[in-house]
Amino acid sequence: MANSRGRRRRFGAIRKLPSGRYQARYPGPDGVMRPAPFTFETTADADDWLAEKQTEIRRGEWRDPDAGAVSFWAYAEKWVEERELAPLTQDLYRYLLDKHLFAFATLDLDEITAPRVREWRAERLRLTGAKTITAKAYRLLKAIMETAVDDELITRNPCRIKGAGKEKAAERRIATVGQVDALADAVGMRWRLMVYLGAYGPLRPEELAGLRRRDVDLDHLRLRVRLAEPERMNGRRVQGDTKSEAGTRTVILPAFLRRELRWHLESYAEPGPDGLLFVGEKGAPFRRSTFGRKWRKAREVVGMPEGFRFYDLRHTGHTLSTRSGATLKDTMVRAGQSSEKAALIYQHSDEERQEEVAAGLDATVRKAREEAARKVAETPSGTDLARGQ
Repeated sequence: MANSRGRRRRFGAIRKLPSGRYQARYPGPDGVMRPAPFTFETTADADDWLAEKQTEIRRGEWRDPDAGAVSFWAYAEKWVEERELAPLTQDLYRYLLDKHLFAFATLDLDEITAPRVREWRAERLRLTGAKTITAKAYRLLKAIMETAVDDELITRNPCRIKGAGKEKAAERRIATVGQVDALADAVGMRWRLMVYLGAYGPLRPEELAGLRRRDVDLDHLRLRVRLAEPERMNGRRVQGDTKSEAGTRTVILPAFLRRELRWHLESYAEPGPDGLLFVGEKGAPFRRSTFGRKWRKAREVVGMPEGFRFYDLRHTGHTLSTRSGATLKDTMVRAGQSSEKAALIYQHSDEERQEEVAAGLDATVRKAREEAARKVAETPSGTDLARGQ
């Protein structure tokens, strides 16, 4: 068929429909004839569209128009399965998909457009007001769609909202030495050492869950953090590596914890080298839900803010260590944190320095306790809360 300019067309075909409009078809790189997604008023318009499509193919820019007709939900499920994710990360992603990205469950990848993403985000913020979890869900959606771009299923990522994936972390709360002591008393004898190790270790909850008797050197006041046992959403704990390579470490404890540690080993830890350091009343590994109830009650008794989490004890330990003379590198080594900041390369923290940090922390806590006891003693109507060392 000749085009409107009198030349025979070498690419594609045009035919007139009963409606009077024109349909254009072209052969893709795979040889399959594909129709244009819309019809044209004139043959010239159809011919121009075919010329553009031919140019796309020659430049390698052509994309199969049916490629994006893939279920987002099926693609997202496969996306999660194909990644070597830590158990808690896998749980988080599935939670975000089920609870926050369900709006896209019935759509194909190419149906998820930038306007739809904006509408979804605005609705989540309006309905939940949860900026942090919405940011996490947005980042997950963006990562999935970016992979779809790499797989050439869509041409462009529809997640293009500036700053939508950023979380503004709330200012970490800090407990005083007196508040840590009060929390340890209020949470109960079985769990008081956990409070102290969370603050003055400072160990993460999943690291505390993984501690065994063989990790404890009572004579030299050392804890060997070798692994972590995070609790999944189904309540089961899974044994795995620490959060990072820096997480595998030896923690030197301040001297005032010697009595607490010895007493806990004698009273509550499981027997044998592989015995868990922390177990529940019925002998099972401690559950987040069970301990959470005790923690919330203790927090209320002490008068701590509702937003003060067990994890915030780590920030308390960071702060007290710094006040006792620890460098940034010292606190990073102690807490098992990693960083690529160039300034940290020139700082060093060996075992001798860690002993100094532990000693400084011991002195800081002892001094705070002594001052608190002195103030109580100087108050005529006060109750003697002095604590034996």
